[in-house]
Amino acid sequence: MKLKQVQVVLFRNILDSDGIEIQEDITCLVGKNESGKTSCLQALHALNPAIAKPLDLMDYPAWLSKAHKLEGKALEAERPIRATFELDAKEQAEAVTVFGEAASALKLITVSRAYGGTVLVDAKFDEARWVSDFIAGHCEDLFTQKGQPKSAKELAEGLQTISQAAPVEGEADRRPTANQARTQLQQASGQNFDPTAQVRSWVLQRLPKFLYVGRYHTLQGKIDIQRIAKTKYEQLGEEEQIAKALLDLSSVDVQLAMGNEYERRKRELNDTANALTLEILDYWTQNQNIRVEIDFDQESINNQAIVKHLHVRLYDNEHMVSLPFGERSSGFQWFFSFLCAFSRYRSTDEPIILLLDEPALGLHARAQSDFLRYIEEKLADRCQVIYTTHSPFMVQPKHLERVRLVEDKGRKHGSKIASDVLSTDRDTLFPLQGALGYDLAQNLFVGPYNLIVEGTSDFTYLQMLSDYLRTEGRKALDLRCTIVPVGGAGQVATFAALLGSHVDATVLIDSTKQGNQRLDALIKQGILKQSRVIGVGEIAGQTEADIEDLFTVAEYLNLFNEAFSTKYKASDLQGNDPIVRQLARAQGVDRFDHGRPAEVLLRKSTSVLGKLSKQTLNNFESLFERINATLPK
Repeated sequence: MKLKQVQVVLFRNILDSDGIEIQEDITCLVGKNESGKTSCLQALHALNPAIAKPLDLMDYPAWLSKAHKLEGKALEAERPIRATFELDAKEQAEAVTVFGEAASALKLITVSRAYGGTVLVDAKFDEARWVSDFIAGHCEDLFTQKGQPKSAKELAEGLQTISQAAPVEGEADRRPTANQARTQLQQASGQNFDPTAQVRSWVLQRLPKFLYVGRYHTLQGKIDIQRIAKTKYEQLGEEEQIAKALLDLSSVDVQLAMGNEYERRKRELNDTANALTLEILDYWTQNQNIRVEIDFDQESINNQAIVKHLHVRLYDNEHMVSLPFGERSSGFQWFFSFLCAFSRYRSTDEPIILLLDEPALGLHARAQSDFLRYIEEKLADRCQVIYTTHSPFMVQPKHLERVRLVEDKGRKHGSKIASDVLSTDRDTLFPLQGALGYDLAQNLFVGPYNLIVEGTSDFTYLQMLSDYLRTEGRKALDLRCTIVPVGGAGQVATFAALLGSHVDATVLIDSTKQGNQRLDALIKQGILKQSRVIGVGEIAGQTEADIEDLFTVAEYLNLFNEAFSTKYKASDLQGNDPIVRQLARAQGVDRFDHGRPAEVLLRKSTSVLGKLSKQTLNNFESLFERINATLPK
């Protein structure tokens, strides 16, 4: 049975969430603090909680409670949570087997719970058809005898066969209608003859339980092994339950591990530690040099040594040190504890839905990815998972269909949950934007090799001239190379530092000193190779040059004048510095928009490119040859 849709009404700051579509595997509720994410999870948890938690009128919207009472509303009858489930094919077939063809439409079921505790089940069950089928199959033998009702005892015995009744088409004319038959059967048998109630009971028996986790406990490094091994889960505290799950996860043979034979005991403990190490290293990429260690201590009782506690330690191969579990980072303790605690749900057949409220908050961004991978690979196949977050790294850009945005729109509208991104609240969208931005940054460098340039105008000139030279059969930029504009000269060194050690990159800069000291430092650190830092001045034959200086003065002035509706000539310029500075001085400004002349080239490429001089084409061809020489053959 899969959860398909949820609606929360009049619960805390939610007036009406409308229908929230739930994914069949993982659903992510994204929103800022106090937006209503927790309210949504806790309302859903109250529908059928794994750990008993009744609905409380204290959760009724505070600013409406008194007014609604004065209006005469019965607050206890309000149903704050409604959930629609879908039966799978096996469950549908079972329903038809038990209840006959009257249950053939039993697929989507809506279950709701009122503040007063009443649970309502809305299921498509044709009760009239069921009674009619029953009469058709049993009327002659069960319901009438020479036209008279049979005794209550005989009817009661007949009613026991209801579930096994084989429907028969047709019905004798003298038989009563379905509703009349139902009434007479109840009167004659003295029983509450209600097949719809039986269907509801059948549904509720199969309804998944909701496990809400909002407070995350961690495993204790010292565990009372005797108590844990002998006690059932439900009789243990939350931290002790994690310890018991640890034993189950590692499949430790407690009796063997506590035995007196040293070699057997040591082997069992080592095998247990190895199993846990493999499990944790699969989903903890932050440090692959750790391994789990398991040991016991003993306590003397009546002069007899008794194994009392199990100890969990972590050995770090890199630093050659063993530390108690409690002395590892809080993020690692949480992650390890989570893996242990939820491993028990990977093998049980108990139908559950996990509700995780702000998990993985203490983890590094990459560790949050490990956590999501664990949910994806280990839990989502077993049960549906719904979690809340405001971290960009807990949003999967490749699975945006899982995201539901949660936004509190004030007292008038309450909290709203939606699957679209039309929210006007920037804070609500931030985690989603952050996730997309990070994914874009990671996937921007899609080529095997990358050319880092200062801005979009550099990108335009290089791309347009490269394409043109290629069509002319001349040297162009290697097709393997991706041009990456980084938003200014000051950003080149930053991007190179962040990405140089992770991607294959060549850097193209102007020949000014701005940023060069930082690039020199990166070269000394081995992050960049000297040969892969190219100054435009190398090609232009100037100490200082920008990419615009690869054009002849007249050709660049044509682009500039077209872009700004001016009429500058070469004689209007003064100095030997880059042409963009000369033009800025002529205009009496510190800097102009370098992108506008590049846009002219982009818009009028057909007419401009074919008229470029041999000198300009040679300059760009030389630049591309220099760049290509930095790439591996």
